[in-house]
Amino acid sequence: MILTGLAVGAVLGIVMQRGRFCVTGMLRDIFLQKTWRSFVALLIVISVHAVGIAALTSAGVIAPTYSNFAPLAVIGVQAFSLGTRHFAETIAHPDTRHAIFLTVITALIAVPLNTAFGVAAAWAITKYEFWGKRLLLIVIEIPFSVSPIVAGVAYLFVYGLQGLFGPALQDAGIRIMFALPGIVLASMFVTAPFVARELIPLMQAQGRDQEEAATSLGASGWRTFFTVTIPNIRWALLYGVVLCNARVMGEFGAVSIVSGNIRGQTNTLPLHIELLYHDYNTVGAFAAASILAVLAVVTIIAKVWLERQGAGRRSRPALAAPQTAITEKIP
Repeated sequence: MILTGLAVGAVLGIVMQRGRFCVTGMLRDIFLQKTWRSFVALLIVISVHAVGIAALTSAGVIAPTYSNFAPLAVIGVQAFSLGTRHFAETIAHPDTRHAIFLTVITALIAVPLNTAFGVAAAWAITKYEFWGKRLLLIVIEIPFSVSPIVAGVAYLFVYGLQGLFGPALQDAGIRIMFALPGIVLASMFVTAPFVARELIPLMQAQGRDQEEAATSLGASGWRTFFTVTIPNIRWALLYGVVLCNARVMGEFGAVSIVSGNIRGQTNTLPLHIELLYHDYNTVGAFAAASILAVLAVVTIIAKVWLERQGAGRRSRPALAAPQTAITEKIP
């Protein structure tokens, strides 16, 4: 459905560009030229849209599909409103290509690190009792209670030139703010809770019986972790990774502070879209936004494909234990 929305939007954008048909043109004809045909056409468009919303809302199940379909269709319409050539030129522009590259690099660094942190934190919280356990839970929740803008400013006060460690880092020739390290740090802070929040409730419900059984049969800690724990949490882990990746690619607030918004150097794709919009290049902004939407679609497709490879959550309950881990003696 997401791909259909983008495709239909792109087709409509090309058709409207070829036929010089747009709502703003209708409004101009109505108020400036006072043509009744444009007024009637605009009423028809609004009526069809209203009828579609009413019908799908009454259907109940189809309404969420329509609400997700419409924004994607608008992105496609606007991105191709000036034709495919203008769309290709916008995507091929060096600034856009660098923004895409920087967004992907940030995700490739931040997501694995946050995944490792989430798994380790969830393992420690659910499998062991130790002093500071409640404090660790509070620390995990901090990014959800702090505005991303505030987080970016905090990094600036710590690692900026006038910050706590700024002068020392400058003397050592290390640059964190307004560079890739600052973008990665801000993205990691904002997305740190996603994996842990998905794993902690599941691992608490599973308990420690399976791990203790595997250990009693002679399995080492790492063997128990990879043969018992990981198979039981893989779908929750995958879901957390998908959420983390989507947030990293779409993060705006914290990154806008620590990156400096340097065009062609420290702009991620969301920041580049904002710059294009502020430059009154609305079509270019929608073209860049379509790439961000495609990145999100690829992430979702990867999630669905991996779930089908493992027969999905429904066919393998999360609390089911791997048979070989608890019924066979581990050498």
